[in-house]
Amino acid sequence: RSSWLLLAPLLTPPVPVITAPPCSLCPEGAHRFQWIRNLVPEFGISSSHVKVLSSPAEFYELLKVQIKTAKQRVVMASLYLGTGLLEQELVDCLEETLEKSLQAKGSSNLRVSILLDYTRGSRGRKNSRTMLIPLLQRFPEQVRVSLFHTPNLRGLLKLLIPERFNETIGLQHIKVYLFDDNVILSGANLSDLYFTNRQDRYVLIQDSPEIADFFTELVDAIGDVSLQLQQDDTVQMMEGMVHPYQGDKVAYCETANRRVMEVINSARTRQQLLHAKTFHSSQQGSSLLAQQGSQASGGPKPEPDTWIYPLIQMKPFGIQIDEMVTETLLTEAERGARIYLTTGYFNLTQAYMDLILGTRAEYRILLASPEVNGFFGAKGVAGAIPSAYVYIEHQFYNEVCYLHQQERVQLQEYSRAGWTFHAKGLWLYLAGSDLPCLTLIGSPNFGYRSVHRDLEAQVAIVTENKALQQQLHQEQEQLYLCSGVVSSATFEQPNRYVKLWVKLVTPLIKNFF
Repeated sequence: RSSWLLLAPLLTPPVPVITAPPCSLCPEGAHRFQWIRNLVPEFGISSSHVKVLSSPAEFYELLKVQIKTAKQRVVMASLYLGTGLLEQELVDCLEETLEKSLQAKGSSNLRVSILLDYTRGSRGRKNSRTMLIPLLQRFPEQVRVSLFHTPNLRGLLKLLIPERFNETIGLQHIKVYLFDDNVILSGANLSDLYFTNRQDRYVLIQDSPEIADFFTELVDAIGDVSLQLQQDDTVQMMEGMVHPYQGDKVAYCETANRRVMEVINSARTRQQLLHAKTFHSSQQGSSLLAQQGSQASGGPKPEPDTWIYPLIQMKPFGIQIDEMVTETLLTEAERGARIYLTTGYFNLTQAYMDLILGTRAEYRILLASPEVNGFFGAKGVAGAIPSAYVYIEHQFYNEVCYLHQQERVQLQEYSRAGWTFHAKGLWLYLAGSDLPCLTLIGSPNFGYRSVHRDLEAQVAIVTENKALQQQLHQEQEQLYLCSGVVSSATFEQPNRYVKLWVKLVTPLIKNFF
């Protein structure tokens, strides 16, 4: 019966594929990636504002510190909030900060906005909703909890598919943690595993109001088309909004597309005007007036050496910016360039696989060994998921060997006793360079569901600064140090045996995990 349930999601209608022409890269250094600003806003900042974190504990401690010191806004988007002691401590920090804010002014300016997935956040009797209701009850004017529900889970499908399995249809998967003008981009969820022994990636962007404004507006936009958690644990839509699974699906998706694209396009326009103004000011910089102005304001703002591009992927709403940018980066990477690509769940889309196998750059792909897969040791059908990933990995490896690409495309498996692996992203080293000039970091796994089913966001960080490049390089090296190279002998090990039923079912269900 449980095996049959895995086939239930196949009843969902396919998502339409939208194609778009690729972009072309320019030849000069880090600036070759400025074509991305034709699609999304470009935020130029100083590299001194970017800090790469390395451990779950560091990530957790930073979350608590940032919550405690927030004055204006706390915005957190995640798949879910866990129900353990560490998660409760985060909620307590929020409560304490809100209380202090009220006591300081009588009426608080602090606003807390939390965006989670409806299905994942509602799982079980004690869940994300029950964790957050006390905050809603105590601070109703300052706290908003939005629960995104995919429009693809509706009707008979919603009635038939049980809890846990309904999450395969589509999720709110974005992970952004924002405090005043500081933003943490990560692939980590708000759960104790991600605070202790689940390896992920985390980047802090400090004192960057424009970037913080963008992600605040993005989370607000998704929140507006999501179900709003109420103090009595019910949910309701904002007045005038189309319901995600009871209302008209096309109308809902059009509304969501419009809200999100408004955020992207208005931010892009603002940044273009800012660039034009900055350029114009720099042209006048030799005048006495400009000199006096810069002296009065404490000196001219340093030229940016790092650029942040937010990449959004929401295929259910017809938004596929991240997919376009990722495909273009893979397509345009020249011979001699190296791409380090990592994912906790190795299940690349056909387009990404074709580009990796058919292009010129060298690839080092890091993925989870079965023992550090998040589903390892799970009960029921879920316990077979690591085997399904082994099967997908083996098929890809065979394809690499068939094309005699073993030197150019190398698979490596992360293995660390007592840990699981959830890191995802990409580092690009230009030909002849020992340091990366670009990284992608955020929520996507480069798999089918990241591209087609879920709401995803990451940023491309492009930098000319050697110190930041060194930080990114060390991050990559630390992850890859805990890995071994995959060979044909890897799949001969006893723990790599894949049962026949898993081999038969995997092609049918691989688009759902």
